[in-house]
Amino acid sequence: MRRALIQRVLPISFCLVPLLAALLIALATPKKALGFYLEHIRDSRIDWIILSLGLVLFAIQLLLSWRALQWRATAFDEQYDRWLSHLAQAAEWFPMLGLIGTVAGILQTFGDLAKTGSASPQRIIELYAPAITATGSGLFMALINILPTWVVLIGRDLILELGGGVRAHSEDSP
Repeated sequence: MRRALIQRVLPISFCLVPLLAALLIALATPKKALGFYLEHIRDSRIDWIILSLGLVLFAIQLLLSWRALQWRATAFDEQYDRWLSHLAQAAEWFPMLGLIGTVAGILQTFGDLAKTGSASPQRIIELYAPAITATGSGLFMALINILPTWVVLIGRDLILELGGGVRAHSEDSP
């Protein structure tokens, strides 16, 4: 029972934490803000780039995290650590991508205002929406993409604690 908990249940449970965190953030976002975001990302290519890259990176990290949390008789398989570290560092680029989208949205807004001379508040919001959604996409992808590495660090400590640390050839040892 304890062996199954340590080798199967805990690694899967820890890998669910980043997914649950992403869901919690989405649920905690005010309904109107989330609606505005979802309505305006439809036409934002930078958002789709950020979200696509972020979700692919996130899925790969979850898989590597699950593998890194597998207890192998006397130790964890650390061959995935380097890749997890690299992918977590790649997550640091998402706020920058969001900032590029923010600047592009602001430039779009100013460019349109310069051509027309004036615009209604509705038109300004419509033009400025990509700036705001890109910022949100970049920050959200950065946040969820740093979680898998953290989960591995915390998860390994907890698995070791529950397993009684490294043990030599015992029937109960993981």
